[in-house]
Amino acid sequence: MRASTKLKKMIESGKTYLVPGAYDGLSCRIIQNCGAELIYATGGGIARSTGIPDMGLITPKEIADRLEQMVDAVSVPVIGDMDTGYGNSLNAIRALRAYERVGLAGFHIEDQVFPKRCGHYEGKEVVPAEELCSKIKALKDAATDPDMVVIARTDALAVEGIDKAIERMHKYMEAGADVAFIEAPRDMAQIERVAKELPYPKLLNMFWGGKTPIVPKKKLEALGFNLVIVPGDLQRAAIYAMQEAAKAILDVGHTEAMAKTMATFEDREAAVNTQHYMELDERYSI
Repeated sequence: MRASTKLKKMIESGKTYLVPGAYDGLSCRIIQNCGAELIYATGGGIARSTGIPDMGLITPKEIADRLEQMVDAVSVPVIGDMDTGYGNSLNAIRALRAYERVGLAGFHIEDQVFPKRCGHYEGKEVVPAEELCSKIKALKDAATDPDMVVIARTDALAVEGIDKAIERMHKYMEAGADVAFIEAPRDMAQIERVAKELPYPKLLNMFWGGKTPIVPKKKLEALGFNLVIVPGDLQRAAIYAMQEAAKAILDVGHTEAMAKTMATFEDREAAVNTQHYMELDERYSI
């Protein structure tokens, strides 16, 4: 079964899936090993992993190359990030071709002005709703995978308010999107409005320290959110851990004091399935 078909069936089940964010093959492997059924390939995380902020600076080719590594590392569906489509509808179609080739299960595309900004940054701007509607129609027409899940994201709440964000999302769903994603609701009242007024499959972006409050999974299930992405928390944890390890090495020359908070040598090898590759190597050795 294609990854896209798996994702589509998961959404149709009506369940709520918590989806950790990954940014490379290793983080994908770690998430899968912890029991996740879905993985979110965070565009912001991919950008930051190259040493630059989430401001639309990374190229579609760089993103597609990374997504290929990530999809290849795991057996569960991976949801990607197409930002704004990287230009007009033709650019979005070209990105779609790459996303289909690497085997993504679905992706979201947004209505920010290009180059975009992280959804929780200030100073965002949005294009007219008709522009994203056109891109969504183009993507649905061009898709060779009939089950590829197209998630429409609007950042209009921070720019135009909740009423306009909901109005835009109705248009995007009418244009053919499969899942509705209003970025960064500020409080429980806004989350409940989104749930009540958008009778479609829905995605919520929720992480500790963001603009959206933390809501228990049971409550989100009751509200009808199908996908809850937590994009950057693994990377934030990794940044902190690497900072501490780097300081220890520079201060005392080793990380012995961090032994209880570091993966063991064996844990590291298990994360990348070394034993499996060793067995394959032995099986096919001459």
